Amino acid sequence: MFKTFIDAWKIPDLRKRMLFVIFILILYRFGAVIPVPFISSDMLNYMLSFSEGSMFQYLNILSGQAFSRATLFALSITPYINASIIMQLLTVAIPALENLQKSGEEGRKKITQITRYVTVALGLITSYGYYMYMRNMGVLTNYGVFAAIVIIACYSAGTALIMWMAEKINENGIGNGISMILFANIVSGMFSVIGGFIDLARRGVWGIILSIIAAIGSVLIVTFVVFITNSERRLPVQYAKRVVGRRMYGGQSSNLPLKLNMSGVMPIIFANSIVALPSTIAILFPAPKEGTFWYGFLEFFSYRSWFYALLFFVLIILFSFFYTSISFNPVEIANNLKSNGGFIPGIRPGKPTADYITKILNRITLIGAIFLAVIAVLPLIVNLASNFALGAIAFSGSSLLIVVGVVLETAREIEAQMTLRHYKGFLE
Repeated sequence: MFKTFIDAWKIPDLRKRMLFVIFILILYRFGAVIPVPFISSDMLNYMLSFSEGSMFQYLNILSGQAFSRATLFALSITPYINASIIMQLLTVAIPALENLQKSGEEGRKKITQITRYVTVALGLITSYGYYMYMRNMGVLTNYGVFAAIVIIACYSAGTALIMWMAEKINENGIGNGISMILFANIVSGMFSVIGGFIDLARRGVWGIILSIIAAIGSVLIVTFVVFITNSERRLPVQYAKRVVGRRMYGGQSSNLPLKLNMSGVMPIIFANSIVALPSTIAILFPAPKEGTFWYGFLEFFSYRSWFYALLFFVLIILFSFFYTSISFNPVEIANNLKSNGGFIPGIRPGKPTADYITKILNRITLIGAIFLAVIAVLPLIVNLASNFALGAIAFSGSSLLIVVGVVLETAREIEAQMTLRHYKGFLE
C-alpha cells in the first residue's frame, strides 16, 4: 500500500493531485481552529468534558475536536453527508429525480446542484440548533440578536465552505472528498482515543485487561478490514465467437468481480448520521427534566442504551444493501454482457443473468454488512458490559473502520489512475 503512494508520487500529474489534496486538508485544519465570536470555547470544552461518550463527543470526533471548541468548522461534513443521504433516498422514491439521474451528465449535475441547496438549508438548521445548544449551556458571551445572527451565519458559511472543499477534492484531487475530510478529522483526534485507552488501563486490573483486549482488537480490525475490503467473488464470463468481416472476435474467458464490501465505509457514516438525529434535534430545545417522557426517550436513544447498539447494527446492514443497490445495477450489467456476446456458463443471458448476479450480490453484501456492523458495534457492547463508559472507546471501532477504509479506497483510486497513465496508446 505504501509502495502505491510512493509510486504515485513519482508521476507528475498524480503528485500535483496529491499535493492539492494535502493543501485542501491543511486549509480545512486551519478553518477548524478559527474561533467564532461571542462564544467562550474554553467553557464549552469544559462542559462537554462531562458528557463523555454522548453523541456530542462522536460529533466532536467527526469534526476533529472543532465541535467542542466551537470553531468555524464545528459542524464538519455532517450536513453535507445528511444532504447526500436525503438526495439518494429521494432519487429512489421520486421518479422525476430517478429519471434525472439516468439522463446523463447534465442530469447528475442538476442533482449535485440540488444537493448543494439541501446542504445549505441543513447547515442553516443545524447552525441554529448548535447556537441554541450553546445558549442553553450558557457559554455565550453575548445573548443579543446581532450575536445570534453572526454565530449562525459563521457556521452556515463554514458548512458551505466544507462542501466546496470536498467537491474540489473530487474534481482536482484523487476523489473521495467527504471521506478524505473525515479521515483528516478522525486522525487529528486519535490522541483522545489513545488517551481513553490509557485512562482505561489506570482503572485497575480489569481496566488493563480491557485496554490490552482493545489494542489487540484494533490490530485485528485493521487486518480484517483490509481482508474484507480486498475480498471479492469472481463470476466466470464466457464470450461467444463471432465473425466481423474477415476477423473472428470473442471466444475468450473472463470474470466479473463482485466486491465483498462494495459500499466501503459509507454505511457506517450514514448509520451514524441517522442514529444522531434524536440527539441533534434535542439540542434545539432545553434539556428535559429527569423522570419525564422526553428524558427517557433521549436516554433510550443514547449510546448507553442497548437499543442504540441494536439500531446501529441494523442500520449499517440496511445501508450496506441500499448503497450497493444504487451503485451497482445487475440489470445493466446483464444487458451489457448480452450486447457484447458474453454470458455466465450455465445461466441464460438477459433476465436470468440479472437475477443470478442479484442473488450472488445479496449474499456477499450480507456477509460484508454483518462484518462492518459487528466491528462498529462491538466497542459499544464492551462499554455497556464493562460500565466504564468511555466514549472515546465506544466510538473507536467506527473511527478505525473509517480511517482504514478511506486509506484503502484512496489506494485503489490511485492505482486506477496509475494504470490509466501507464497505458500505452497508438502514438507511444
